[in-house]
Amino acid sequence: MARSIELGVDTFGDVTNGDDGRPLTQGEVLRNLVQQGVLADKVGLDFIGIGEHHRADFAVSAPEVVLAAIAGQTERIHLGSAVTVLSSDDPVRVYQRFATLDGLSGGRAEVILGRGSFTESFPLFGLSLDRYEELFEEKLDLFVELIKQGPVTWNGTVRSGLNEQHVYPHTDSGTLRSWVGVGGSPESVVRTARHGLPLMLAIIGGSPVRFAPYVDLYHRALAQYGQPVQPVGIHSPGHIAETDEQAREELWPHYAVMQQRIGRERGWPPMTREQFEDSAGPDGALYVGSPETVAQKIAATVIALGASRFDLKYSNGTLPHAHLMSSIELYGTAVALRVRELLETSK
Repeated sequence: MARSIELGVDTFGDVTNGDDGRPLTQGEVLRNLVQQGVLADKVGLDFIGIGEHHRADFAVSAPEVVLAAIAGQTERIHLGSAVTVLSSDDPVRVYQRFATLDGLSGGRAEVILGRGSFTESFPLFGLSLDRYEELFEEKLDLFVELIKQGPVTWNGTVRSGLNEQHVYPHTDSGTLRSWVGVGGSPESVVRTARHGLPLMLAIIGGSPVRFAPYVDLYHRALAQYGQPVQPVGIHSPGHIAETDEQAREELWPHYAVMQQRIGRERGWPPMTREQFEDSAGPDGALYVGSPETVAQKIAATVIALGASRFDLKYSNGTLPHAHLMSSIELYGTAVALRVRELLETSK
């Protein structure tokens, strides 16, 4: 079990409703997101991650720009993506953008690399989904070389090669903290271990405990590849309010709309209230409730999976900005302290 824990928040910049129930503009959402990041820093959270999407229901397509705006108004919180879709980007430019963020923030930048759960970026940037695996595999290989910050020599099929190429800026620490986001594929877990990178598990459905075999596989693969021990993080959705009932009633209508919208695209049946309640229960992947309820559930998951980081995806569909701010504040001022108490007593 991890002896210490980092507690962060994640958002995809969901287009939220205003006080009148109508959707905000994407510009309004972006400005609110900066306020949310500033609050997360103020209440002592360790990390804020902002996801990359290219669709109407999410406002963020350039996380680094938003993170830079947050960096200029914060002092200690680490800033990263959740995730950067490396498959449809250029690894050199991804490295340069986050290295720049690292310099601006005084060493607080991180990047979480992934393939993404949506595919809009592929046709947008002229890439074929037929090369889905190949694009990520080769680009991750290159990115691992880039974060070593030495001359890079690399050849592949998805972009032009590099020969003893220096890439700037360099970070003050000599590297860039880089995670790989994984949704539950054993092949992805092993690939992350082969590169010796930290593992971020996206647990958005089912029981978190079912991911224990993936964590075990990851540690075994690290050892087999001769890589040092690396941290395991967890990304899961949730919402915090003063009471369990309040949290669930606030979240349910907005979460349901989001699930129905995505479900129509993917052929899922509409989510029922019973399914929502089950996912919000002790064995589900939704961390919804009072500070005590959420803290108990986070601590139990961290212990079960031996994680050293938990990021709460606090934005959920059209859930309004005021509720997001309240959730962040309760997470930082009440949940974080209680999680650490629970972990300390469990040693």
